[in-house]
Amino acid sequence: MRALTYHGSHDVRVDTVPDPTILEDDDIILKVTSTAICGSDLHLYRGSIPQVKHGDIFGHEFLGEVVEAGRAVTAVSKGDKVIVPFVIACGDCFFCNLDLHAACETTNPDRGAILNKKQIPPGAALFGYSHLYGGVPGGQAEYVRVPKANAGTFKFPNELDDEKVLFLTDILPTGYQAAVNAGIKPGSSLAIYGAGPVGLMSAACARLLGAEQIFMVDHHAYRLEFARQTYGVIPVNFNEYDDPAAAIIENTAGLRGVDAVIDAVGFEAKGSTTETVLKTLKLEGSSGKALRQSIAAVRRGGTVSVPGVYAGFIHGFLFGDAFEKGLTFKMGQTHVHAVLPKLLDHIVRGELHPDIIISHRMSLEQAAEGYRMFDRKEQECRKVILRP
Repeated sequence: MRALTYHGSHDVRVDTVPDPTILEDDDIILKVTSTAICGSDLHLYRGSIPQVKHGDIFGHEFLGEVVEAGRAVTAVSKGDKVIVPFVIACGDCFFCNLDLHAACETTNPDRGAILNKKQIPPGAALFGYSHLYGGVPGGQAEYVRVPKANAGTFKFPNELDDEKVLFLTDILPTGYQAAVNAGIKPGSSLAIYGAGPVGLMSAACARLLGAEQIFMVDHHAYRLEFARQTYGVIPVNFNEYDDPAAAIIENTAGLRGVDAVIDAVGFEAKGSTTETVLKTLKLEGSSGKALRQSIAAVRRGGTVSVPGVYAGFIHGFLFGDAFEKGLTFKMGQTHVHAVLPKLLDHIVRGELHPDIIISHRMSLEQAAEGYRMFDRKEQECRKVILRP
């Protein structure tokens, strides 16, 4: 089969690789009909995520048709069209029973991360996202093996086009979880840092939950303008303000700041010169620029919600400011399985239109060009869909 594979930093290629096979009784083989390039894939593409190996197949946003099923699979059958969450969860462990599927204890048994000299138990495996997260081949391919198919596949109506539901695999649930974690309710004020796909889905879900005032911070004018036209956000261009948080506060009731902030940027935010040096020397794992802005922009007693990816140590984290303001932080990988059915209902009822953010549709063979274009923000690229 043909698949998008890794050959080094900024070097991905569509190669011929062996077809996937059933390895466990609850596996299925999926013929991929649509897949997407995620902002998180760019971390892999840039070489920013450890334990990515030559030949690894990327892709964690995909759906398709079941072409083969293991003998223990009961949830789906050959010919079914299914959505597959990017998180691989068993559905039966301690954390899955708490609807914390991204913390699944069984799908990534070999991963361990050392942080603060303490052993962190492995979380769930992820499709196509390095050997740190299980080394499971991804779905930017013609076919993909899907483990734990009884827990991790969701059928969708044949009359719905792939593009309507593709983002249920990751960015729509991620945006929704971010908005819920932010405590958004009717009348809320909100700032979102990052106008990429997750930031846009966060805005869509915040509007669904009743947010009244949404600021969005980014340094790409075309992304901000799209968000303004589509979700009615107040754009704040990082290139035009030395301190976007101050600009946000100046436009909130009582100059208090917003009720909540969503950091949809993560560890690759452009930080200070000092942070750049520290990261180069491996003394810092992430840039704290977006987090510092989030702490500054939110009101006392507010919430900072973090769907953006972070890794390792962060220097200059304003914990004293967060303490003094009495802030709540909520963060982590998305528990897709728990919210996917509800979000699918919103799509079916016409209350959410995630496909509106798609800017480019390409064939799988054009995937390398899609990555390059998305990474460089060329042709006003927002979201790239690939069709094998």
